[in-house]
Amino acid sequence: MQLRKLIPALIPALALSLVGVTPATAAEEEFRRGPAPTNSSIEASRGPFATASTTVSSLSVTGFGGGTIYYPTSTAEGTFGAVAVSPGYTADQSTMAWLGPRIASQGFVVFTIDTNSRYDQPDSRASQLLSALDYLTQRSTVRTRIDASRLGVMGHSMGGGGTLRAAEQRPALQAAIPLTAWHTDKSWGSVRVPTLVVGAENDSVASVSSHSIPFYTSLPSTLDKAYLELNGASHFAPNSSNTTIAKYSIAWLKRFIDNDTRYEQFLCPSPANSSLISDYRDTCPHGV
Repeated sequence: MQLRKLIPALIPALALSLVGVTPATAAEEEFRRGPAPTNSSIEASRGPFATASTTVSSLSVTGFGGGTIYYPTSTAEGTFGAVAVSPGYTADQSTMAWLGPRIASQGFVVFTIDTNSRYDQPDSRASQLLSALDYLTQRSTVRTRIDASRLGVMGHSMGGGGTLRAAEQRPALQAAIPLTAWHTDKSWGSVRVPTLVVGAENDSVASVSSHSIPFYTSLPSTLDKAYLELNGASHFAPNSSNTTIAKYSIAWLKRFIDNDTRYEQFLCPSPANSSLISDYRDTCPHGV
């Protein structure tokens, strides 16, 4: 009897406690950009969006070495997620330039950066990737095209190691893709960002047995993560146009930066080993 009397009094308090609580469905909002994807559309050298680019001088920024921004020319479908991309040790942005228009044409703003020094170590590259994202969203000429809540990082070699560190340091990121990454730290259990680790079977610089595979296995088992190993490829596979890298990177960025579940089909079920893929591991299904 007393419990019945208490319930009406508890209802207003319960309602007040829920003010400002985000419904579960809000976190699952999809940001679909472009037509429904097909295998051919994400393997194509260019996607459905026309793109343009703008150069950012190192003299106009702090925290990184400038770079090139690639972006869709139309905003008819709304704002876009953004990705910063770091080159590897001794390299400059030109080694990653092929990814710029290819990913941008699928509906992203892509910033291929130069580092302060070609010899910067992975953790420095992490800080520079994050500085580049901050520049993109706060100061760049394309900032109004970007949804600052939907950001990701990519990088090659030491830039890939920097990608892992950036994901660890900024858990609000939506996606990370280290490409044939190199880092002395092999333990990434505190990363909370969905991560696609790309290794190369014949990598003699950052062998998969001592780098990419330990990176992947050290990531939390509860994390949305995947490991893609390029069949017969070398450490430098990400430095030139590569359809396998592009396809799965686009699918990963779409799935996690845009939360576009139309791209889950390319990630789950796991791609089979083939002439292109020597190993693939994941935590399918994603987003559960």
